[in-house]
Amino acid sequence: MSVNSFDEWSPLREAVVGSAIHYTANDLDLSFKLFFHDEACSSFYYPSYSVSNRAAAATPTARILKQRYVEELAEDIEEFVVALEGLSVKVLRPLQLTRMIRFHTPYWSGVCLPALNIRDQVIVLGDEIIETPPQVRARYFENDLLKPIFYAYFNAGAKWTTMPRPMMTDRSFDTSYVSGQRTPALQEIANPRESEFDVGFEMMFDAAQCIRFGRDVLVNVATENHALAVRWLRRHLEGQFRFHVLKRFADNHIDSLVLPLRPGVLLLRNPGIGDKLPEPLRKWDKIYSPEPTENIFPTYEEDDIVITSKYIDMNVLSVDENTVIANTLFPELIKELERHGFTVVPVRHRHRRLFGGGFHCFTLDTVRAGSTAEDYLC
Repeated sequence: MSVNSFDEWSPLREAVVGSAIHYTANDLDLSFKLFFHDEACSSFYYPSYSVSNRAAAATPTARILKQRYVEELAEDIEEFVVALEGLSVKVLRPLQLTRMIRFHTPYWSGVCLPALNIRDQVIVLGDEIIETPPQVRARYFENDLLKPIFYAYFNAGAKWTTMPRPMMTDRSFDTSYVSGQRTPALQEIANPRESEFDVGFEMMFDAAQCIRFGRDVLVNVATENHALAVRWLRRHLEGQFRFHVLKRFADNHIDSLVLPLRPGVLLLRNPGIGDKLPEPLRKWDKIYSPEPTENIFPTYEEDDIVITSKYIDMNVLSVDENTVIANTLFPELIKELERHGFTVVPVRHRHRRLFGGGFHCFTLDTVRAGSTAEDYLC
């Protein structure tokens, strides 16, 4: 079957679920610190980026992750896959990394990440797969692990497009979003290094900055890198989709701020988020996530880096208009969704704050039954 997906709620038939195998380290370079700026400043933030880690001696910029966390994450993902298959969803999986891989480009080096949060760098709009240009250097080759799946969909008739890949020199990044703010993320950002390969700001943009509503796509733009990418998307998809820009809604992703659960119903972090949405969406019914408390998260050690905010459990996955997969470790949210008539499938996800994603992030919904480019924002 070829790809067919226009929104976040139509009946899910096929999805790719990411893999955590050999998620060995985070590379704490400029791109990492810029990307996780907002999350690093969250109220439950634990360590400084400067904390030493003897295990990282062979790769000075890398923070090695504890194997126990990786194994427990892999266990939770397998339970998630079982839950999806139990809901008659066909699950596809990316290739797995076999070891920690350090790679080099002409401009910088990095440590490869597995294809875990696969929604971040791929968006499906109708019958087209679009790979978006990475913002974190360690993710530069991540989508290669998805190529067997994309080739299968291409052979079945899908369109497959890759947006221009950036060179990602230091001066490719627009740092204005964090300029003047005193945070751990600014340790190496104040003076980006010059390079003979500098071309100015480049397209760098994650698909998870987009939320799909049929013909309409909400998209967060916080930097000139994002703005360039949206110009490309508008030009490439002219006449097919309408992109509604939310200016500096967040640093990057918005699927822990707002998610549509079905036509007419939004899950929001708080009322202030709803006030910033396009006028038609302000009329939709709103479900507000309960405020998370610190005791629903594991306690980590000094050298563990927390990279997602306490609101990560809002990152639920809609299987259809009435069924949602949510984290069993946030029962208050489950009760709130059930109170609004949703059937909630609870799945455990322990280390969501260490690995940068929830169930929505882990998945790329490639086929949703009956999904069309309808007008929901008219």
